[in-house]
Amino acid sequence: MNEKERQNEKGYSHPISQAIREINTIFFDMGFSFADGPELETEYYNFDSLNVPKDHPSRDMQDTFWIDDTHVMRTHTSPVQVRYMEHREPPLRIIVPGKAFRNEATDATHEAEFHQVEGLVVEEGATLATLKKTLETFFSKFFGRDVPIRFRPGHFPFTEPSVEIDILHKSAKGEEWLEVFGGGMVHPVVLKNAGIDPEKHRGFAFGGGIERLLMIRHEIDDIRLFHSGDLRFTTQF
Repeated sequence: MNEKERQNEKGYSHPISQAIREINTIFFDMGFSFADGPELETEYYNFDSLNVPKDHPSRDMQDTFWIDDTHVMRTHTSPVQVRYMEHREPPLRIIVPGKAFRNEATDATHEAEFHQVEGLVVEEGATLATLKKTLETFFSKFFGRDVPIRFRPGHFPFTEPSVEIDILHKSAKGEEWLEVFGGGMVHPVVLKNAGIDPEKHRGFAFGGGIERLLMIRHEIDDIRLFHSGDLRFTTQF
């Protein structure tokens, strides 16, 4: 390629940027609004407001990037949910895609910097059945086919009851259940911390990794490719 051809070469959106736009569109059609928040977060919003105990392992240095005694690089996008609820009255439906950070070793399935998408619904009639239907609709549109999902009992400080969410994935190897999201009914303490009366309102929340969704859809076996800067990878999308 000569210099002129290089200057005129077409640019490409990163696959994660493409996925975020697609996810926003899918949820917008389902009545969700987009919300965003700071990546440098306070300990209160990242942990305390979400009912994470003071002695929870996720606060340890080996899991969290602490900037100082009270600030962290957010470990999930859930703090945005609390910030959003503080200034608005139900009913609420928001989707929160964005970067998160974990202080962990990098390998084919783990990165220190990654992207999550989280959702929050606070409205009359919010139930686990509504959560299941919401995610069935999303996964079917994102993967372009009907996708069976299942709930397994889980535990998260900010939801009660909590569930691990699996999808039935079809690949060249056959069908298998893959864990993709976590979720559940918003814990009453979280609603209260955000200024919403848990006696009057209830809601559900869910979240998972965007890179993970892309790895499943495109059968990519190494998450590090998304952050490699290798144009041979990104131009495929």
